Amino acid sequence: MNFNDVKVLIEERFGPDAILGTEETGLQPALLVQPDRIAGICTELRDNPATYFDFLACLTGVDHGADERAFSVVYHLSSIPYNTQLVLKVKKQVNETSGEMPFFDTVSPVWKTAEWHEREAFDLLGIYFTGHPDLRRILLPDDWEGHPLRKDYETAEYYNGIKIDF
Repeated sequence: MNFNDVKVLIEERFGPDAILGTEETGLQPALLVQPDRIAGICTELRDNPATYFDFLACLTGVDHGADERAFSVVYHLSSIPYNTQLVLKVKKQVNETSGEMPFFDTVSPVWKTAEWHEREAFDLLGIYFTGHPDLRRILLPDDWEGHPLRKDYETAEYYNGIKIDF
């Protein structure tokens, strides 16, 4: 099943508004999907015998910066039996002035490995995953302030009284 076939399958199963667009200029084409439908779409792509995307190879977050005020999550899916890959992207605008963290639905019930990937995106970018079974920091100490991969992050001079040298 090729990229366009997968796009048609998702539109037939979830409606024409489930796909917001495509990115076909990079090394891997991507489907831009409605953020509130990501978990259902991922479940369908895993369970459908025509696609069988049985492996979440990577999940990462993206901070689009203060000008755009948006965060994205990028999902790299693989079907091991069919030797195919697919990239899905979700994006949300956020209100930075309210201090509200960006949030997306978890896909950890679909692929267990998403638990670690989502924790990393939470820890480093401050992206919250609704329904995640254990959303807490994974790389930084629990009392670390801020999220170091956010574009607005300001590096602290000290951590618990110890000077941080770079």
